Amino acid sequence: MTFRARLTVWYAAVLTAILFLFGSAVYLMLVFSLTRQVEETLERIADDILRATQVEIVGVPLSTFQLELGLTANVYVQLLDVEKQVVRSSPSSPAIARPLDPAALGEYVRAFSSVEVDSEHLRVLTVPVRRAGGDDVIGYVQLAASLETVDQAKDMLLFVLVGGGLLAVAVATLLGWSTVGAALRPLNQVTEAALQITRADDLSRRIPIPGPPRDELGRLIVAFNDTLERLENLFESQRRFLADVSHELRTPLTAIRGNLDLMRRMGQIDPDSLDAMNAEVDRMTRMVRDLLLLAQAETGKLPLAQDEVELDTLMLDVYQEARVLAPQGVRVRIGNEDQARVIGDRDRLKQVLLNLIANALEFTPQGGDVTLGLNCVGDHARMTVSDTGPGIAKEELPHIFERFYRIDPARKRNMRGGAGLGLSIAYWITRSHQGRLEVASEVGRGTTFSVWLPLVDDSCGKASAVS
Repeated sequence: MTFRARLTVWYAAVLTAILFLFGSAVYLMLVFSLTRQVEETLERIADDILRATQVEIVGVPLSTFQLELGLTANVYVQLLDVEKQVVRSSPSSPAIARPLDPAALGEYVRAFSSVEVDSEHLRVLTVPVRRAGGDDVIGYVQLAASLETVDQAKDMLLFVLVGGGLLAVAVATLLGWSTVGAALRPLNQVTEAALQITRADDLSRRIPIPGPPRDELGRLIVAFNDTLERLENLFESQRRFLADVSHELRTPLTAIRGNLDLMRRMGQIDPDSLDAMNAEVDRMTRMVRDLLLLAQAETGKLPLAQDEVELDTLMLDVYQEARVLAPQGVRVRIGNEDQARVIGDRDRLKQVLLNLIANALEFTPQGGDVTLGLNCVGDHARMTVSDTGPGIAKEELPHIFERFYRIDPARKRNMRGGAGLGLSIAYWITRSHQGRLEVASEVGRGTTFSVWLPLVDDSCGKASAVS
């Protein structure tokens, strides 16, 4: 059964249940109201008869038996003795010699009952008659009124309720079917568009929003388009990743194969070729290690120590190594340096700084500066690595932490450099320390990377600057 059919069936079932409950309540209330009106009429007439009549039935002459016939023309009245024999009856009573309701005789209180007399449906009131000043029952008065009007009203109401209810359910079902179809039509369009995207294998396509973007369908389509965009980015990232890995692996493998061919042609082992091959193997080893580190970081499974780390001491160690790594003509300096302590893995945090400094040294021209800084901002420590290089264009900034991303695709990597994974590794290690890595750059004026890490309580202080 389709979703449209299920919705329509549920809608019709709920409507039927509501109409049934409502109709039953109306029917019962009307029956009770009409029957109660008949009963009130019988009780009123019974009281009038008892007040107007003095009755003795057993062996004693009867006093005048007065019936106000003008008041009881639509009511049947019978007077019965204690032996349950009819003594008197009103002219309008059925021409029978038996009580209207024999089963009700013998009661000591007033009782209502419904009987069929000569195919006529009657509501009967049986009233015991007692001796004046005593409790002995000396006879009975039975009054009856026809329920024909009540039955007709009940039948008409039942016909209206059942017929009208069935008609209402039928009309509502048709309207519900068409309404649900109209409501689900955009979903069918979404489904068709999704199937077309799947068949065409084109994640760049998007589903148009037919109505307001804030309604349920609009939010669904927006969420679906966002999912498509994320999938497109993931597939594009995967495609680019595979292409970059293939390129990065092909380069050292080509170099290794070339050196092997050279030694084969020479017929002897060449030390220079062995050194070149060893360097390429080291390069592939570093890349595989970095990729494994990235995979662990992205899945949250990167093993990290949870030690107290003095960032000012760590930055001084990195500063000493950076001076050794710096090319000729590039100065490495320390700017502002506060004392700050964080919880984390000292070796991984050192790797973050070294990757950022290696990136800064690579792009800083001769005569330029690379500056390290550390200061406390609120409850976070901020480590900065700034350079005076060419800067990064605004359109490049959102992508610089992606694996293998090249700001200049034509740029060749040196033998000592990595495979473009350093910034990605720095980004994910920082994330794993509940911190964040930010970049600010201006073309022609340099770049500043900022590493934000949560401080240990009351761990911030001032230290002297070193240059």
